[in-house]
Formats: sequence, C-alpha cells, structure tokens
Amino acid sequence: MSGSLVCVGTGMMLGAHICPLSRSYIEQADKVFVLVSNSLVEAWIGEMNANCQSLQSFYSEGKNRNKTYNEMAEAMLAEVRAGKKVVGAFYGHPGVFALVPHKAIEWVRKEGFDARMLPGISAEDCLVADLGLDPGKTGCIQYETSQFMFYQRQLDPAALLILWQVGITGDRSLSKFSTDSAKLQILVDMLAEYYPLDHKVILYEAPVLPIDDTRIDRIPLRELPQAELSQHTTMVVPACQPMQRNEPILAKLAKLEEETQLNPA
Repeated sequence: MSGSLVCVGTGMMLGAHICPLSRSYIEQADKVFVLVSNSLVEAWIGEMNANCQSLQSFYSEGKNRNKTYNEMAEAMLAEVRAGKKVVGAFYGHPGVFALVPHKAIEWVRKEGFDARMLPGISAEDCLVADLGLDPGKTGCIQYETSQFMFYQRQLDPAALLILWQVGITGDRSLSKFSTDSAKLQILVDMLAEYYPLDHKVILYEAPVLPIDDTRIDRIPLRELPQAELSQHTTMVVPACQPMQRNEPILAKLAKLEEETQLNPA
C-alpha cells in the first residue's frame, strides 16, 4: 500500500501564498493534479513538477458539478491505487469550498491508503485583510449563497454576513457558471427582510496575480441584480444595527460573580 495522497493549498495569489511544506510535497510527488483559477498558476506549478495534470478539463457547461467532482476524485484515486505519491494542488485552502479534496481523501482512506490535507491561504483570509474586517468584533455568519436560498437559514443583522459564490446564485442544476438578475432579485428580496435596500454591501474578489487589482465595490443592496459578477465574487454584508445586550444572562452572571466574592472557595 505504497500509494498516498496529499491535498495542498496554493493560496490565492501566484507564488505569494504557498507554504514551504506544500511546495515540497508538489516537488517530490510522482503525480500532481492541479485545480487553480488561472493558467499561469498551472504553469507555475508545472515548473515545480513536470508530471502535472489539470483537473479543469473535467468541467463543461451543462454538466452536473457533482459528476465532475466524482470524476476528479476518481482520477486521483486511480493514481494512488497504482502506488504513486499523489498531490492535489488546489487554489486557496483545499478544505474551504472545495469538495474534491474532501471526497478524494475520504475515498483514498477507505481503501487503506494514507491521505492528508495541508492548509492554504483562502479567499476568506484575503478578504479579512483587504477589507480590514475582524470577524470576532461582531461575530460572522457565512453561507454559500444558493444554500442560503434553498434552506431555511437565519441571519443576524448585528453580525457580519459573508455570502460565497454569489456569481452562481440560485443554480439548482449544479451545471451553471453564472446567474441572472431575476435570481439575484430573489436574493435581494430575502435579504431585505433583515437589511434596508440602501444598505451598502461589498462585492469582493481577491487578486490572483501580483498585477491584479483587488475588487472592492460598495453598492446599495437594491443594485445587486445589475452588478457584474463572476464565479469568484464574494458578497460581504456589514452589520446594519448594533448588538443588543442580553440583560437576563448578564444579570445571572453578575449574581454569580457576587456570590463567588461573598463565598470564595
């Protein structure tokens, strides 16, 4: 059982975010599978290890993404079965909004082979830095946009909200790479139950190349259906109201502290 799989993160920006351990695994692998956001990043990984294969070829318009992801995972598993040291190199963090690494690791381990994941710098890490946000200040709620729409989820307008993959909002077929204004309007209507329509939201895209600009567009919520979006666009909704004090709990804690002072252990 000499085959193995390591899924690593290359980070978001070409050459700037990869950790030394991830680079070492790529360089020493027998086979490297690559799923990144730019052909230049693919070429850069190919310079580290010539035995690279892009996973982008598994995608096609109209093809169900679950089928695509299964095929990607199976391609990696086949090389592990052949006794090879396999690396899957994924942009960002391989465990964040990346189904293939999780699926491949699960399948490899079920067959008795060694598999592990190494972290990488994700879009969330870049977002926090570029927008100057601290998720711990008010708390942070994160949803994949379509999941938020398809299921009964709760929002807190006193907390930061991050909606991922807003560029494919409302896709029930799992085969689209874009959305339309009608689906985005449904999202706006849902959010309008918690936020004013003139509340400013942020459309964010992390740079992939050092020459790229960071996208930080602030627009009123009502203008979202007309906004230009890509598969990599993330929407950030700042809090629109202050946190409300939980007076009953604060009173219980104060009483507990008072009792502790009166009766120290």
